[in-house]
Amino acid sequence: MLAILAAIVFGFALLIDLLDTNFGAPDLFNWNTLVLLGLFLLALYLGGVGSGPRSGGGGGGGRWYRGRRPGRG
Repeated sequence: MLAILAAIVFGFALLIDLLDTNFGAPDLFNWNTLVLLGLFLLALYLGGVGSGPRSGGGGGGGRWYRGRRPGRG
């Protein structure tokens, strides 16, 4: 999700750069600020933030992968 947000921010920054506009707020929506925001989101994504829980079982509790059968208690 963070990588998608970073791609959207980078696309918006490219659009601002190509159209050479500042939307009336040159300090808030300038090219440098949006690129830094996109890099920040990309760094969070690569750092593993927001990627959900990381349980190594792969689902199902890992019970069936240990060789146990349901009737053996």
